[in-house]
Amino acid sequence: MGKQRKIAGGLSAAVLAVAFAALTFAGSASAFSGEFAAFNNCPTTNSSAWKCLHSVTNGGSVKLGKKLVPIVNPVTLEGGITEESETESEFGFSRMIAAKNGVTLSKTPQPVPGGLAGLVNCKEISNILVRISCEVTFENGLTGVNSTLELARPASEIRVSQSNLVFEEGIALEMPVRVHLENPFLGSGCYVGSSSSPLQWKLTTGITNSPTPIAGKGGELTFTSNAEILHVKGSSLVDNTWSAPHASGCGGPIIELILDPIIDATVGVPSAAGVNVAKLEKVNTDLALVSQVVKHP
Repeated sequence: MGKQRKIAGGLSAAVLAVAFAALTFAGSASAFSGEFAAFNNCPTTNSSAWKCLHSVTNGGSVKLGKKLVPIVNPVTLEGGITEESETESEFGFSRMIAAKNGVTLSKTPQPVPGGLAGLVNCKEISNILVRISCEVTFENGLTGVNSTLELARPASEIRVSQSNLVFEEGIALEMPVRVHLENPFLGSGCYVGSSSSPLQWKLTTGITNSPTPIAGKGGELTFTSNAEILHVKGSSLVDNTWSAPHASGCGGPIIELILDPIIDATVGVPSAAGVNVAKLEKVNTDLALVSQVVKHP
């Protein structure tokens, strides 16, 4: 495995070196044209930004405890990445730099199958005021629940390995996230995961290090715009090694003391590693040197 890793790393470095020959930094632009328009939110004026990254997940699912939520609306991860680290603990990894518009990971709602009825049974709520509020929500037809994936910590805590992404080995993308459950009855602060206790995803295009391993896929590599953009099409990134904490903030102050345990029991959290599964499928990723991107206003 070590020998294969060295060969793969050498090939990756050679491929990327040929594709991304270093050019002089040419200044910044407010918008980019053609295929480079995908990088309009790349922080090109940040001196630490080495490459621009734009990645869209078009399918897959997230299994949180007992609840499976399909990804039916595209989710975008974008911004800049630093040069790959040469330190032992971070070797081969780049750190994410926040997108210029501040939205590094798009807050894209995904409908929860079963809606509110799949999370809360009004008749089981003993507090009469909360039970009436729940019933009124149902009576008004506000039963849909969205599950929205959000970053739980700053973008700089996201790690990316281009080599692992391509060669289906090790962690390709590591990021701390939380799940926001959205519905009028649940209020605006109903989450599973937080900055202090995030869902720590360590996604791979290879095989997960789990008692019940699952496999991802590296995708198809092509070069576009005179080899200035590396396009990785159709990747699958997976992880079933993460744990999840209790729900918190559901229903707002005071009411959360009643609702949080109900959400916990229905969703099946807290849940240990091996129970939860993240599958990001049909992932299309574009990468380009900042020095190349800024030449295409």
